[in-house]
Amino acid sequence: MNLDFLAKPMGMLVKLLYDMVSVFDTQYLSAYAISIILSTIIFKLIVMPLTLKQTKSMKKMQELNPKIQELQEKYGKDPQTLQRKQMELYKEAEYSPFAGCLPMLIQFPILIAFFYVIRSPEVYVFKNLEAYDLINKAFFWINDLRYTENFIFEGGIVNGLSMGGMTLPFIGAAVPIFAAISAFTTYLTSKMTMSTQPAGNEQAMATQKSMNMMMPVMIFVFGVQFPAGLGLYWVVSNVFQLIQQYVIMNSSKNPKEELK
Repeated sequence: MNLDFLAKPMGMLVKLLYDMVSVFDTQYLSAYAISIILSTIIFKLIVMPLTLKQTKSMKKMQELNPKIQELQEKYGKDPQTLQRKQMELYKEAEYSPFAGCLPMLIQFPILIAFFYVIRSPEVYVFKNLEAYDLINKAFFWINDLRYTENFIFEGGIVNGLSMGGMTLPFIGAAVPIFAAISAFTTYLTSKMTMSTQPAGNEQAMATQKSMNMMMPVMIFVFGVQFPAGLGLYWVVSNVFQLIQQYVIMNSSKNPKEELK
């Protein structure tokens, strides 16, 4: 999938932000890192109407869960009647079970395009490798956001927190903090989402729990292998989404009114 038509304007946004904050460039927090953080927040704000709709839909499902469980207990042995009663309940509550799918489908190519930008800044942001090499790419404990957190530079300089000269299997010689935070926030988001799902049979629930445990592990594995700049993007994006989801799920406003 070629998403250059999306990646190019996103790269222009990162470059614009970089030029605006370049005066704040420091040894440990580069203007490039700041531009990644700001562009991630701007991106999340742009798609916020979609994510708000999705989160409010999750909250509505949470409110309907007790009634759905009652229907399952009453019509559990008659799947056709159970499905019909659930659809009637959804219609009465003005809830669509597919309301949360469309925002995810729309956001997915945009997310991939954003990954392109951060993975290849010399192509989409700074236009050539020489210009990219000249900028400061540090973020506190990370020397260069182009490399993975556990990357070992020539001359014995370690990018990250050294493990006393030891090399851990797969992880390497540095602590992948971004990967760990990404995995943890993904777990929290998945757990919060799972609490909104209607209770099903034990096998389905066990499968869902396994998926919720496997996803953070996969995110951690990917985070260790991806450039640290992608890790920074993922952490900021996850934290933003987690806060947004928590605020909406715990708001006192009637979810039926919110969905209108």
